[in-house]
Amino acid sequence: MMPHLGTAALLWLSTRCSSAEETAEPLGAVSSSKLQIHVPKTLTKQGGYDHREALFGIPPYGGSIAQNLYYTEDSLCDATSINTRSGYPIRAKDSDGNMLPWPSPYILMVDRGGCSFTQKVRNAQRVGAAGVIMADNTCLCSAGDSCHSDPGKDCEQREPIMADDGSGSDISIPSFLMFKQDADLVKAEVMANHVVRIEMQWSLPSPDDRVEYELWTTPTDTISRDFQKDFKEAAVALGKRAYFTPQMYIYDGIKSGCQGVDGENDCYNLCTNNGRYCATDPDNDLDRGISGADVVKESLRRMCIWQHYGQDDGVGAAWWDYVNEFMFRCNNEEYFANNQCIKDAMEHAKVDGGKIDECMEDSGGLEGDNQNNILEVQLLAKDKSGVVILPAMYVNRVSIRGSLEFPTVFKAICAGYASGTIPTVCAMCAGCPDQKSCIANGYCGSKEAQESVSTMTLVYSMMGLSLVFCLVSMIQQRRYQRQMQDQVKGIIAEYMPIDEDQAQSTSLAEEDGEFT
Repeated sequence: MMPHLGTAALLWLSTRCSSAEETAEPLGAVSSSKLQIHVPKTLTKQGGYDHREALFGIPPYGGSIAQNLYYTEDSLCDATSINTRSGYPIRAKDSDGNMLPWPSPYILMVDRGGCSFTQKVRNAQRVGAAGVIMADNTCLCSAGDSCHSDPGKDCEQREPIMADDGSGSDISIPSFLMFKQDADLVKAEVMANHVVRIEMQWSLPSPDDRVEYELWTTPTDTISRDFQKDFKEAAVALGKRAYFTPQMYIYDGIKSGCQGVDGENDCYNLCTNNGRYCATDPDNDLDRGISGADVVKESLRRMCIWQHYGQDDGVGAAWWDYVNEFMFRCNNEEYFANNQCIKDAMEHAKVDGGKIDECMEDSGGLEGDNQNNILEVQLLAKDKSGVVILPAMYVNRVSIRGSLEFPTVFKAICAGYASGTIPTVCAMCAGCPDQKSCIANGYCGSKEAQESVSTMTLVYSMMGLSLVFCLVSMIQQRRYQRQMQDQVKGIIAEYMPIDEDQAQSTSLAEEDGEFT
């Protein structure tokens, strides 16, 4: 049995790593959204309002939502008690004397506090809001004199994060957090019964005709499993017009205190290389099952496969194949670290196992107090990106919000191209209801619909050909008739002089007879 200290080390590692990641926005990320007020003009701010995006919901990348804003004093924590006939600005009343509900579509502003961000936004979605502006109720200390705290409230040192509490997968509308100094001005305007029209806008940097996207995950991540199974065809279809980079999330064991002063591994089987590179235990049991060290080793293997089979073209078909084969064959407690199972997965994916083993060893291996070059690069990339939640997808360095699903990622990639450079597969399939089938089949819609379209096309083509044939026949017939008429007239013209001569001869003969 593993000593009880092992479980304590596991909990301590998770706590240390989590506290190191509390940041409002990934450090290497680019802001993808804009918040602006168009009405009244007195509230329009050059460059838009400072805000923070929620880490849940599905923004319409490449689009915007511009609607009238309504403010509710309801906390939106209890779905059964929300009154859509309340709030500001004041509306007209119906025949029963009740104020009319918020007219759809609208953007709803609600105060922070009372329950989680996800609960508030979910309830706003249920009552028909197209988007949510979360009004912060606490000043940031960094705001200084520009923000006035409510009585009895101290300022906050760190920005709040609109994080997903684990239940946000059913939320489809977007939401922003607006800081208190700005939110107070907006609330004052709508509570004075003035119209406020606000726009939430999302865009992706479009530098050129190639989009770069990366996925942060781990070999034991269950949330990204379906995406990794399905997205290979899209990656292949995009070809060199998109460059994919898989990133494996590991912990820096030295920073987390897993390497003792004597260079020994203090976190047991959570780490490799004497505590340098670590991963949390996926089954939270240090005595059995998959260990953190197993996760680190599989992470290194996948990075080596990418170096050999994906780094050059940015597609990495063999990498996708290996990940799928591994998930199918080895993704369980018994076979996760089984060498024969891993060998079979590589063979089915047409990956040279010898090259991969050599890559893993040449990079520094996983034994002893040795640096591993590939894992060091992963630690640097993790620190630069500032990843908060796994899995994480970035397109042109912009963090993609919402659930990690095929349509969300594919649409985000297609929205990241410069104007006039959108690939054919994006133009054909990005707006298709079933994008996976569109990419696989080369057309949007069902087979029956495609066949129906083909049949109708054939019918119309035949009708068109028949009409052309009839027109040509009529033209030829008229031409033939004119030719016949011309020939008859020619013949008649040839015989007309003979008839005249005969007539003259007859006339003379008659005259001669009379004088006889």
